[in-house]
Amino acid sequence: MSTLNSAHSLEPAKAKEANLLVYDVGSTYTKATAFRLEEPANLIFLGRGQSPTTLEDVLLGVENARQAIAGQGVSFSNDLRHYATCSAAGGLRMVALGYMPRVTAKAAKEVSMTAGARVMEVISYDEPVEYREEVLQEIRPDIILLAGGTDGGDRESVLENAEIIVRVKSKAMVVVACNKDAQAEVAARFDEAGIPYVRVPNIMPTIHELNIKPAREAIHAQFIKQITKAKGLDRLQAILADKTVMPTPGAVLLASELLAKGTYEQEGIGGLILVDIGGATTDIHSALPELENLKLEERGLVINNEKQFSYRTVEGNLGLRVSATGIPEAVGPLAIIRDMGPQEPPVTPEEVLDYTGKMEKEPATIPDSPREWAMDKALAMAAIAVALRRHAGHLSKEADPVLGMVAGTPVGRDLRAVRHVLAVGGIFYYTKAGERQEILAKAFGDPGISLLPANPDFYFDHDYLLYAMGVLSRHFPDPVLSYLKNHLRED
Repeated sequence: MSTLNSAHSLEPAKAKEANLLVYDVGSTYTKATAFRLEEPANLIFLGRGQSPTTLEDVLLGVENARQAIAGQGVSFSNDLRHYATCSAAGGLRMVALGYMPRVTAKAAKEVSMTAGARVMEVISYDEPVEYREEVLQEIRPDIILLAGGTDGGDRESVLENAEIIVRVKSKAMVVVACNKDAQAEVAARFDEAGIPYVRVPNIMPTIHELNIKPAREAIHAQFIKQITKAKGLDRLQAILADKTVMPTPGAVLLASELLAKGTYEQEGIGGLILVDIGGATTDIHSALPELENLKLEERGLVINNEKQFSYRTVEGNLGLRVSATGIPEAVGPLAIIRDMGPQEPPVTPEEVLDYTGKMEKEPATIPDSPREWAMDKALAMAAIAVALRRHAGHLSKEADPVLGMVAGTPVGRDLRAVRHVLAVGGIFYYTKAGERQEILAKAFGDPGISLLPANPDFYFDHDYLLYAMGVLSRHFPDPVLSYLKNHLRED
């Protein structure tokens, strides 16, 4: 099996003329990364630059980021191709309406995973009609995923939910991804009421099958419409080689999936866990290529996310800045203090709470003392540890005769065989080499009954290239995979 390179520095570029340039328009900064693609399929990293995002005209920030690269001695070829991702608009607020709660929730998470949507609520048919109406009125989603019924199965729930959408006069785009036998009637009702919608194949045509790609593409199309309108990205989109602005989280996931799975021409590295900790959320993504070969009977009667090749969880209350107070709320301030190690004078619980409160109010703040750096690292350890345990499965504590399980039976996503963990996020950019390893080692150090790997190898995206790798993987998968395997480093 192929493994990652543990080299400590990038090879010097043989040429300083870029023919690929990838932008990431974020809420705060616009980044640009330059590459040269040479034959035969050799991708060379030339430089990266960033500039504050200019919301009044994003092309100003884009050009400033490009000039920052030019200032490093990089020139741009006449056939330069541009690509871009964006996270400045945030994710589309999505509500999923379906029949069975667990099935709808799983399908909604899978559909939204790389499409630029945030699942705000999942509503099943067993919820009171008044409650369903109230959720749509309060959340006011940008998009509604209307699921329900396998093909030829339930229709009643779909038609009732469609009537609710009409009754609340929703302005959301409705992705009609339900039982195909009910779609024509739903479409007719929406046409009559003036509800915007798009029809796609059923996301769950059979009880053990998910067909998420068409719905995901429909949501991605809405994401593009939103960001070009809200952020003025239409002119940037016009110069892109593929005319597509990809959601930044989706691009990062594509890169990790490629690294795990590989291509027809070369092997990937196998099972992979991606730890992505930011100011607002801590995201865990796992890609397990071996699950693609499971037979239907091995997947279980009802499809579940735990048996999918690619699976992501997002912890919205575990961020290092915008949602910093959620971390001591989840584990207690004493746990943060223990992870900090000895401090003089000793850190108090009140000091931890004051610090996290300050981070939420001033998210651009960078720690300016050893005590604050120690708290930042301890908060990262706790956030990652909690997020990992919520993502991974566990060993059952008790027997369940109904399900035919004995105590100790693995339940949920089994990550014990994963050997590679890839980490991204500002905390890993700002901390020193050994400290990065320490943060992850602590987070993975005591899995307990969680189905987490023991002593995996840790790698880091030092140069913040994963977003670019994800975009380019759609067009140049083999050069991108070779680059990832050679340049992601252990420290």
